[in-house]
Amino acid sequence: MTAPPLLAVALVSAAALAYEILLMRLFSINLWHHFAYMIISLALLGWGASGALLTLVPGAVQPRRFAPLFCASAALFGLTAVGSFVLAQRVPFNPLELLWDPRQPLHLFTVYLLLLLPFLCAGACICLTLARFRGALARIYSVDILGAGAGSLGVVALLFVLAPFDALKWIGVLGCVAAAIGWLECGGPRRWPAAVLLALAALPWLLPPAWLAPRMSPYKELSQTLRIPEAHVVAQRSSPLGLISVVESPRVPLRHAPGLSLAATTEPPPQWGVFTDGEGLNALTRFDDGRRERLAHLDQISSALPYHLLHRPRVLVLGAGAGADVLQAHYHGARQIDAVELNPQLVDLVQRDFAHAAGGVYGPMARVHVAEARGFVAASSERYDLIQVALLDSFSASSAGLYALAENYLYTVEALQDQLRHLAPGGLLAITRWVSLPPRDALKLFAAAVLALERSGVAEPGARLVLVRSWKTSTLLVKNGAFTAADIAAVQAFCVARSFDLGYYPGMRREEGNRFNVVEGPDLLFDGATALLGPQRGEFLRRYKFNVEPATDDKPHFFHFFKWETLPELLSLKEQGGLPLLDWGYPVLVATLVQALLASLLLIGLPLAWVVARRGGGQAAPVPAGVSRARVLLYFLAIGFAFMFIEIAFIQKFVLFLSHPLYAVAVVLFAFLLFAGIGSGVSGRLAHRPPALVALGIAVTALSCLLLLPWLFRHAMGLPDGVRILIAVALIAPLAFFMGMPFPLGLARVEAADARLIPWAWGINGCASVTAAVLATLLAIHVGFSAVVLAALVLYGLAALARP
Repeated sequence: MTAPPLLAVALVSAAALAYEILLMRLFSINLWHHFAYMIISLALLGWGASGALLTLVPGAVQPRRFAPLFCASAALFGLTAVGSFVLAQRVPFNPLELLWDPRQPLHLFTVYLLLLLPFLCAGACICLTLARFRGALARIYSVDILGAGAGSLGVVALLFVLAPFDALKWIGVLGCVAAAIGWLECGGPRRWPAAVLLALAALPWLLPPAWLAPRMSPYKELSQTLRIPEAHVVAQRSSPLGLISVVESPRVPLRHAPGLSLAATTEPPPQWGVFTDGEGLNALTRFDDGRRERLAHLDQISSALPYHLLHRPRVLVLGAGAGADVLQAHYHGARQIDAVELNPQLVDLVQRDFAHAAGGVYGPMARVHVAEARGFVAASSERYDLIQVALLDSFSASSAGLYALAENYLYTVEALQDQLRHLAPGGLLAITRWVSLPPRDALKLFAAAVLALERSGVAEPGARLVLVRSWKTSTLLVKNGAFTAADIAAVQAFCVARSFDLGYYPGMRREEGNRFNVVEGPDLLFDGATALLGPQRGEFLRRYKFNVEPATDDKPHFFHFFKWETLPELLSLKEQGGLPLLDWGYPVLVATLVQALLASLLLIGLPLAWVVARRGGGQAAPVPAGVSRARVLLYFLAIGFAFMFIEIAFIQKFVLFLSHPLYAVAVVLFAFLLFAGIGSGVSGRLAHRPPALVALGIAVTALSCLLLLPWLFRHAMGLPDGVRILIAVALIAPLAFFMGMPFPLGLARVEAADARLIPWAWGINGCASVTAAVLATLLAIHVGFSAVVLAALVLYGLAALARP
């Protein structure tokens, strides 16, 4: 055959990218969503490993072997995509036990290897094609990444109509279909192998449904709730935004009121528990009789405080969930309630399936808006007396540090500034968080509020802040104006009546705090709040045992509290139960980085040793004129790191603009792959141009994006989803166009000098990308997204100097 199997290549790439994004959803359900970065690393490792394998077995690219190997790899991708996940679900990996159970790193490594197999097979298809058809490198690479871009968007659309575990079967089918088409494109002498390959597509559908059923971590809130006698799921909805499960227990009715006063004399009415991906318990309260007194418990939690300072307020609830905060506003006589909820499936569930039982909470009681909270606030021209930021995340996951890697743009300094601008004179912003000891969430939020007020031109931010805590929750109030003596008296009376503790108010004395829910030792909440308002703020932030520096839109990891200098102390407290103070998401990411780094070194080092020293006596292979293996190594390492640094940084940046992590992954990957594919296709025309021109194009477009993004987030957040997706794609397009050029240009140089090094160059690039996918996340946590992008530009400059 003389032409490459381009359609089969496109289908394999589409299936592989769809599988990568689908695994993110599956891991969000079974574990937690921050494992997405491990999945990206896995995909890239499989791609790199395929190049290493072909370097070790150069005979695989012989013409007579190409078609059988290509088709076998594609079919194996389809089968292992399903089979590897089924087996990985049965590995008893628990991230919460990673540091004290010596078996857990081995379990993590086993999961890593199992899920590596499908990507290894898919990568082998692409690498085989590149090595076999050396005269069409740019065209093959272009089709490869165009197919991948289509797969990244296609799987999101598929998840609107199929459950994730059904979508997994269809991806397996697509791999087998690609194998059959590849056989036909390769012009095989017989047709029956194509029929056999198509028949293999039926295998995923023959698996027992129980094998593909989600095996959710027993430590997730849904798993724990279903252990209650007779508890069962009564309704379930699935979409790319999450798997919503509604649970009831006729025998032991659920009663959820976070931080309910220990002095409360009423209990919540019967409730349903609403979970998203098995986490974030939210109460759907039975309110079918409309009797307000049945909601009296909503006045006995810390989030009720603002209603004792305001009369018949106009209320905006951000993150309304199943409507508990809407009921609280209704109980306290709010004259207008606007509720903002991101997930349309959840709103539809409350409005239709539970409309009567919930008392019309998303009907006549409130105006419900399906939107992202930041976007709604940015687009709104209204002013509110109270903006209530709901408590929706899981206490167990939050306290265990499992959100440490999650971007949260609702608690950043810029978010607080936006919310403060939408308060009426004398209005209140109220944010409720879980109590953690020593204080972390409350102090980090307090620090963000202080900085937001200062940036808004407030000379004395302490005069506008109040902080109280119950035994389980804390509530921060930020006022559009100074708190008056009457306000402070109302706050004191509210806390005394409910046995809540004062954390801070203007003029507070130390002895007024820590009276009811007593914490041994110094009052760290009051001391911390006072320090954050004083001249020693920087020293306090540096010396405090946890990271409580304010989160910003450039460093939005609000739940990242980990400090390396505290680790020895936490480990020394292992026997006294000190390990729960550790952010578990962070060490899992570090462990993933170590594994990715070791695997990358092995996959690069082994083929390099094979190429440099032949089997015969270990003599060094002759070096063709014009090729320097050191330059090849440096060039493909640099562009591998640089591409992934920018891609990961933009994915995390666009979580805010596109409202959800999965949307950000799909749209950003699609835009990068589509326009990088176009750039790759035209790169051949630039083969004789100075490489610095491409690096300059990348630098100019990347810096333009960094300058435009803050303005864009302020002014375009409230636009419809489709418009925001088009804006995101248009913004990424020029940058991705130039980023698609360095790889095929470098590969063409390698081909001209020594074609035997093509698989090795492919492996170097893939393995560098493996490490970069995880390292970019760690760097973003510590130095911010902008610094990661700038580091990538330096690497592109280095690649231009090292171009082989």
